[in-house]
Amino acid sequence: MAVIRWTTESEMWLRDIHEYISKDNPAAAARVVKSIYDKVQILRDLPEIGYRYSTEEEGEIRILLYGHYRIAYLIRATDQIDILGVFHGSLNIEIYL
Repeated sequence: MAVIRWTTESEMWLRDIHEYISKDNPAAAARVVKSIYDKVQILRDLPEIGYRYSTEEEGEIRILLYGHYRIAYLIRATDQIDILGVFHGSLNIEIYL
């Protein structure tokens, strides 16, 4: 079972998503953030479930889809996954990755 580590940047993205949605609906914001967090937990047992985005020196970057969001993560080893960011589907993630 892999250990999932949220980077500072990914936590910032999640906070921004929460703040944006909570302007209109705080309860929905909490549900969305919790659902994203829950979706990421799948990676503990199935780290290669997302599609391959690129291969880097540190490991393989993959993207896990959830609703309107793309969750970018790095498989560093068979037992460590770094969540790099949570991006709305309309964003060009190439700028950030």
